[in-house]
Amino acid sequence: MEREGYHGDPVKPLPPEGTMSEQSGAKIALALGDILVARRNLARLLRKTPLEYSFLLSRKVASDVYLKLENWQKTGAFKVRGAINKMASLSSAERDRGVVAVSSGNFAVGVAYAARALGGVPVTIFMPTNTPSSKIDKLAEFDVEIILEGATFDEAHDISKEFQRERGLTFVHTYDDPLVVAGQGTVGLEIMEQLPEVEAILVPIGGGGLVAGTAVAAKAINPQVRVIGVQTEASPSAYLSLKEGHCYEKYDAAPTIAEGLAGGFGIVPFTIARDLIDEVVLVSEEEIYEAVFLLLQAAQLVVEGSGAVGVAALLSGKVDLKGKKVAVILSGGNMDMKVLSQIVFKGTHREGYS
Repeated sequence: MEREGYHGDPVKPLPPEGTMSEQSGAKIALALGDILVARRNLARLLRKTPLEYSFLLSRKVASDVYLKLENWQKTGAFKVRGAINKMASLSSAERDRGVVAVSSGNFAVGVAYAARALGGVPVTIFMPTNTPSSKIDKLAEFDVEIILEGATFDEAHDISKEFQRERGLTFVHTYDDPLVVAGQGTVGLEIMEQLPEVEAILVPIGGGGLVAGTAVAAKAINPQVRVIGVQTEASPSAYLSLKEGHCYEKYDAAPTIAEGLAGGFGIVPFTIARDLIDEVVLVSEEEIYEAVFLLLQAAQLVVEGSGAVGVAALLSGKVDLKGKKVAVILSGGNMDMKVLSQIVFKGTHREGYS
């Protein structure tokens, strides 16, 4: 297992798209048993989210579509699962010293929630300067220090690691940690329990913790289930990693509404799930906008851009799952109100509302 905070030897720049890890052959093990342990760690602190059948989407795409409502999870996103599982594993001394995390928002709230739920752990959160205000505001109820540094997630990560090393704190990575991946894998475990006959699962991919954990859980229970990752065209790091067989741990993403998916693909998720993910597809900004609007208009669900990419893939025909039972993970609902108002305005204008 990779030691905490280690991400491979120094990478070589690969302009203009990103950097590839030279550690892509590393062996990192994760099994269904680890995810079952994670579920026990989460049981008293989090809810099991619904898996809801969508009549509208099912009709539109000629599939049986079920929506996994992680936007209804405590803190509004799935990432709290991995945060709790990781922090539940810390020793008393590590908890007393405190932890550092970097996040575009949802993982930050998850770490803050975990720290409070586990008895109070000092927390410092680094966030990119482009983090939506809605995600920063959600930290107001927690006793955490927030530091806005770096134009991208990768830049914020590098700054936070230096801070962690200088102070001897524990770094809690948003995706590059097997314990975090195991926590996220409880989403996949729940889907397999709620819909045993599921034939495909659409999973948003940023750093890769959710897709890796989901793939481990789903394939362990039913190896025939297709696990399909979805990324934005603005940041195709996982797509390139799996296509080329090298992990793009850093990626200079273009501006995107799905800011939670921007940046590199983690070496830990890559090594765990490279042979378990069946396919990765890319969706455009316009397709994400349309998916967010449809979910709000027709299903009364507020889903952030990062969480709506699976629906975008279905609506745009990027995946052919006609006649299949499909679960789509709506990974979060922490939408910036300014962005949401723009989507509503654009969507109502397109639909011809007065």
